Amino acid sequence: MAKKAVATLQQGAGRTYSKVIKMVKSPKTGAYVFQEDVVQNDNVKAYFAK
Repeated sequence: MAKKAVATLQQGAGRTYSKVIKMVKSPKTGAYVFQEDVVQNDNVKAYFAK
């Protein structure tokens, strides 16, 4: 399933998007979790800044 999603991002207008992974500390347990999102290339720095 993941291979198909990545393959569809490589065609046409999908190249303007990037998959980003951010490590976030959970407020409940204090453990770190990974948050994955697909954002536009122009908004990558803003995504990590917030």
